[in-house]
Amino acid sequence: MFEPQIKARIKHFQQFGNSLPHAKVYYRNDWDVYYFDLQGKMFGLMSSTISENSIITLKGEPESHISLREMYSDVTFGYHVNKRHWNSIKLITSEISDQEIDKMIENSYQLVFNKLPLSVRKSFTESD
Repeated sequence: MFEPQIKARIKHFQQFGNSLPHAKVYYRNDWDVYYFDLQGKMFGLMSSTISENSIITLKGEPESHISLREMYSDVTFGYHVNKRHWNSIKLITSEISDQEIDKMIENSYQLVFNKLPLSVRKSFTESD
């Protein structure tokens, strides 16, 4: 059954997102998703319900997103976001490991971090 796998992945990706410096992952009631947040900027969304259609949606470079969609059938255009900059990955996937998705989460986080004002980025490094 797919439910234990998806439940474990949701928990793992929440914990991983929360482990990134100054990031927080929380349930966003108005959207019924887990929201990956860095200083009010979204770097990911994840299904809160467990089903065969549960997904995680992450930001990335357009060129790498195209190749991911070509390599993996479980990677599609971002759901309800800019299709050029976001991909959705089925949580039921056996094509992509948790570690690979962790790297995608970290990449998404880094893209958002790099767009923050320099003063905010500097304050992060000073407080760490």
